[in-house]
Amino acid sequence: MAGASIGDSDDNPVAINVTPLIDVIFCLCVFFMCSFRFKQLEGKFDTWLPKNKGAEGMPVDSVIEEVRVALFWDEANQKVVRKIGRRIVDENSELQQLISDAFADYKRLGKTDIGLTIDADKAVPWDSVVNVINISKRVGVQKVEFALGTKSL
Repeated sequence: MAGASIGDSDDNPVAINVTPLIDVIFCLCVFFMCSFRFKQLEGKFDTWLPKNKGAEGMPVDSVIEEVRVALFWDEANQKVVRKIGRRIVDENSELQQLISDAFADYKRLGKTDIGLTIDADKAVPWDSVVNVINISKRVGVQKVEFALGTKSL
């Protein structure tokens, strides 16, 4: 019989039935395991890979309609170099204004499905990439894409 003491009754004068205690502990363990929630990842944002672009490149006859921000790591100065088009941009406010102006130009032409492409070198720290994403979201850019990193200026 479960919970009955074994041996001489003189050694154990009070018989304690531990079966209900084990059942309650087991039920509590199952309850806490089922109700446990994992913490959501911070900095999570939705991304979609483009279906019509890839490693094979864009068709030659198509016109590239995008705003591209290139990020390079300058080994000599130990800093990130940001370029939009051929222009080197040092300040965040200047980059925000250039992105805003570029998207305003596309909107005036009736092209609202233009995205921002971030082309970052593999040596660029992630905080610089996230900074460009934050600037683009402040401007109101809805579509942010990532390109394969380039190797040099």
